[in-house]
Order: sequence, then C-alpha cells, then structure tokens
Amino acid sequence: MRLATLKVGGQETAAVITAKGAVLVSTVNEVKGTDYATDMMSLIKKGQIPVMNEWYRAGGKAELEEMKTIPAAEMVYGPLYRNPARIFGIGLNYADHAGDIGSAAPKGFPGSFFKQADTLIGPGDDIHLPRLKEAQKTTAEAELGIILGQDCRDVSEEDWEKVVVGYTTILDMTEESILKGNDYLDGNPRYLTIVKNFPTFFSFGPQLVTPDEMPKDLMSVEVQSVRNGEVYAKNTISNMTHKPSRLVSLHSSIQGWIAGDVLSTGTPRAFEIKEGDVAECRICGPDGFEMAPLTNPVLDLKKHPEIKA
Repeated sequence: MRLATLKVGGQETAAVITAKGAVLVSTVNEVKGTDYATDMMSLIKKGQIPVMNEWYRAGGKAELEEMKTIPAAEMVYGPLYRNPARIFGIGLNYADHAGDIGSAAPKGFPGSFFKQADTLIGPGDDIHLPRLKEAQKTTAEAELGIILGQDCRDVSEEDWEKVVVGYTTILDMTEESILKGNDYLDGNPRYLTIVKNFPTFFSFGPQLVTPDEMPKDLMSVEVQSVRNGEVYAKNTISNMTHKPSRLVSLHSSIQGWIAGDVLSTGTPRAFEIKEGDVAECRICGPDGFEMAPLTNPVLDLKKHPEIKA
C-alpha cells in the first residue's frame, strides 16, 4: 500500500494511492464505516497503517477502485506529515559522498545529526538558498527515508523491520561552503547540524510505501541524486557503510525511537544547486519497482529580497 498527504480545500489530509489517483482516508471511513485517522501522523501514532494494509491486501485494493477518487492529474501533494518529533540524518554513509568533502566514511559509528522539524517542506515546494553572505554553496542529497512506526528501544538488528511503518523519498540540503570553509569544522560530520538546519533544507514525500511493497531484497534498491532531470549519482543500499538494520537498531539503543520519527539514511552523492535548478530524488529497484519521485525547484534568497524567509 502507498499513502500520501494531499492538499484538499486548504487542508492537508491523508489518502491512499490507487491506479487512477488517490482516495481520501475520510472517504474510506464513509464507505466502510471505519474510524481511521485522517492525517498521516495520527495514522502512524495510532498504529493504524498496518491495520489498513491488512484490509488493502485482503481485497481493499479492489474496493478502493470503486470509491470516489481524486484523479492523478489533480493531486497536489503536501509533506507526508509535519512536526515529527525527530528527524535523524546519517552523513557520509557512502564512500563516494564522503570523498566529496575530503573525508572517509565513518565506520565505527555513523556520522549522525538531528534536523529541526521547521526545515521541512513537501514535494514541489521551493528550496531556499540562504541569504546569509557566508552561504555560497548549497548541495542537495537524495536519500531513502525510513519512517518509524512505534515507540521503541533496544531493537535488535534481526527485528528492525518490525518497527518500520514505511519508506519514502527525501532531499536533504547542506550549506557546504560553511562546512568546508570553517577551520573549526574542517568538514567534520560531527558538526553537520550547523549547516543542515536552514529553512527548507529537508524535503519529505510524496508517498509512504509500506514495507511489503518494497523489493524483498532491500539491498538491491537504488537511490538516485538527480539535477535538472539528469542523474548525477546513484548507488544501491548494499553499498551503504551502515545498513538500515544497523542504523535502526543502533539508534534505538541510544536515543530510542518515537512513532513518526524519520531516519534519512544518507546519499550516494551530493550535488550543488543554484537558482532555477530542480533537485530530485528517485528510488527504484528490481522488477520495475519505483517510488514516486520527489522534486523541488530552487530559489536563491540573495536574488529575491521580496521573499521573507
């Protein structure tokens, strides 16, 4: 099953993706007499997505095709949800990306950082390059996002998938000129938080893909960093230094997880973005598997004094 948050009548509301478009969860409630939450965060926190998915796999998919549908051409995505308790990023998780800033990929513990929820934007929203004069090079990073489905601690690597409610596409931004130009930072991933938390530096969505819809061999999934429609870099999950199983398990034993937390697993390679560019994350896999792509246009606030950041 795939879900999304759509903008409808000035509101952001959860929907199930179908072959023809999307059916609002509120419509499912009306037709089926169910009481599912109608916003994505509540669906996650109440543990209702696995319940919906059981219905979907047991015939609900066909039932949805008969319900009132928002056609694909009329769908306007919002972020999957807003205000997750925590957004947790993994830096330099592929050797190629680590080389971009002259570092080795961290091997003992991952290079990890938190992002603030107010950095979050959705599909189609503008990425704002900072007005700060020291900010001279912003990069975008396509990443596989893992969405935690329950509060938990001390999850074993064998059981990591049991606490995951879904996957999504992510674009994570870095103000790289400050990171590389500051002698104190010296490109050290321990200080990535400083350059990761400008407004609009985390794009999230458009769809949540439940674990059963992912390829059985998650290691075969490919993440692509795309600039202006051209693939800049790509790599498979198998080439991560720290695999999803370790990332979920390790951090569950440190800060623990809260339902709705987002884990951004690292990028194959970052690419510089400038005014007028379009940044994109594509994720695909064997047998024609594809996630809906995530795209965001770029505006340079230095060139747009009229925009209040």
